[in-house]
Amino acid sequence: MPDEPPEPKYREAYQRTRKSLIERLKNWEDQKSWDEFYKTYWRLIYSVAIKSGLRNDEAFDAVQETIFSIAKQQKEGKYDPDQGSFKAWLMNMTRWRITDQFRKRKKDTATPQSGGDDDSRRTATLDRIIDPEGPEIEKVWDAEWNKNLTERGLEIVKNRVSPKQFQIFDCYVVKGWPAEQVKQALGVSMAQVYLAKHRVGAVLKKEIQQLEKQLL
Repeated sequence: MPDEPPEPKYREAYQRTRKSLIERLKNWEDQKSWDEFYKTYWRLIYSVAIKSGLRNDEAFDAVQETIFSIAKQQKEGKYDPDQGSFKAWLMNMTRWRITDQFRKRKKDTATPQSGGDDDSRRTATLDRIIDPEGPEIEKVWDAEWNKNLTERGLEIVKNRVSPKQFQIFDCYVVKGWPAEQVKQALGVSMAQVYLAKHRVGAVLKKEIQQLEKQLL
């Protein structure tokens, strides 16, 4: 799976956000690590922001501000792993930045706009799908966290198994095709289908466990 979104309407915002973030971090050490951090977590933060009711541009702004805030706090030594998990810390940083975007929207909509009405700009804060300040965001966060771990694990596994085995696994397990359809479409035997499921699945499980140890 690619790190950047395949959809044209998201790709431009992704690249703009990533470039802007790196520019803000240009005088800091280890830019490569922060770029990797962005590629690892942008989808997680973005998905939660969208499910909170933010628009696409607002969600990407929340992504950039969340990661920049994390970088700033780490530089200042404010993150203490003894006070809680990284997962919980990242969730709180994300929810605060999402709330900032809603405050900004509310401020913008309170100012009369010239050039006619724009319904999307007048979307009320009450139109949120989930409240970033409420307890329900934790369930959404957990679901998106697990999804992000799986996607990240698949990216790693793709480079560690044969292209054919990954293709079989992707069709059979990830996309959920029936085994017979995979067999016919890819010109492989049923035994190869089940073998790829077992072997690639085992590697993926191991990678996800490693990621959980690193990130939790």
